[in-house]
Formats: sequence, C-alpha cells, structure tokens
Amino acid sequence: MAGDAAGAVVQFRVMEVVALAVDLPSQFPLLTLQEAEPPFRRLSMPLGMAEGVAMGHAFHKVATPRPLTHELFASVLQRLNVDVVAVRLVGRTAGIYLGELDLMSPRGREVVPCRPSDGLTMALRLPVVAPVLADERLLSDEGDVAPG
Repeated sequence: MAGDAAGAVVQFRVMEVVALAVDLPSQFPLLTLQEAEPPFRRLSMPLGMAEGVAMGHAFHKVATPRPLTHELFASVLQRLNVDVVAVRLVGRTAGIYLGELDLMSPRGREVVPCRPSDGLTMALRLPVVAPVLADERLLSDEGDVAPG
C-alpha cells in the first residue's frame, strides 16, 4: 500500500505474466498480466516490437550468445548487491502505462521510474523473479490513472 498526494491509500495487486503474443492483424506484441489471486482480473498492454522481443527472450528463458541490455542490467545490479524488491505499475496516461522499480541496496531503498516493459523484462531475467504489483485502479478504471 502507498498513499497518493491526497492521502488516499493505493492498493496494489500481485500480477503474473501470463501471455506475450502478436495477435494479427496487429503489428505489436501484447503483454497480458493476470492477478495471482481471485478475482483473476487481467491487464493487457501493447509493447513496441523491440521491447516485445526482449521480453519474449526473458519470459521463455531463451539463452542469448551475448547479454542483452536487460541481462546486463540485471547482472550489474546483482554484482552491486542491489535487489529488485518489486516492479510496480503505478499509473496510466493516454494509454501509456507508468512503472517503477523498487530497489534495495546496502545504501538503502531507491524507487526508480521505468517503462513497465523494461522493469518486467529485467525482473524476468533475475535469478529470483521480482514480484509485479499493479495499482488496483488500473484493473478497474479504463481511463487515465494518476500515479499514487
């Protein structure tokens, strides 16, 4: 839970990546997340082709001959003893989802804004996959959702 600027409590739901596919005639990959617990609502978001390919490699655990960007970033975080506590989907503006990485290091906690696709792809590359949390309003509201 977190508070927004008005002091309201924002509820987060644990989500799981359940599908990543290109549904023709669309040219773009579609990521589908589902709540880990009932009522099992789904959240779908389109990705750019490069982001979809990178996430597909991570989601399906495809080995690559050289580290891709997300593999490199995950490796650097590990070597610096930085844990990804969670990837959070915190808002939506004009159909664009907003995300953040919650990190813990020997220096303390840091919350870093990120594109949800980058956060999710990196989380899938970690030895222990970080939880994905979505602001519950994203699951019930269709329009814009201000970050909490």
